[in-house]
Amino acid sequence: MKDRKLLNIELGRITPQEYRNREASGIVLVLDNVRSAHNTGSAFRTADAFGIDRIYLGGITPVPPSPELRKVALGAEEVIPFEHCADVPSLIRRLKADGYTTVAVEQTVNSVKLDRFTPEKGARYALVFGNEVEGVRQEVVDECDFSLEIPQKGTKHSLNVSVSVGVVLWEISKAL
Repeated sequence: MKDRKLLNIELGRITPQEYRNREASGIVLVLDNVRSAHNTGSAFRTADAFGIDRIYLGGITPVPPSPELRKVALGAEEVIPFEHCADVPSLIRRLKADGYTTVAVEQTVNSVKLDRFTPEKGARYALVFGNEVEGVRQEVVDECDFSLEIPQKGTKHSLNVSVSVGVVLWEISKAL
């Protein structure tokens, strides 16, 4: 028997209103000075796929509306609530005060490998992703509760930020 691709109407997608009214995931994203509208749009689209509650766009991160962002987000920027925050360290302190565990996705001296991280059910997480060249700024890492690192086996020392968002959300979603 041949396999057949599903039609869009067969995918059982929820409406934007149903997305807004669903049970919260307890996960938010913070993009710290991500410079590319394409990477930002990808983060929106990936956040939609995994049912993320909100995206915080920090510093120079592009903010909707943006044709380049929309080209990749495919409308997810109209579904996922977002907020621009110029001062990311202050945002991290605010999220901690609101009960989030703040996690810098970054390679640090004490970072926890993603494959060794077990998220607590019912906990709320703010996952912080950084700039394409510099990563998460040190002043932001300093404010976070801990750092999470994606294990890598190749010669390069990083992944594109949009790929990192997908990898981390997949692993956390599997665990929860």
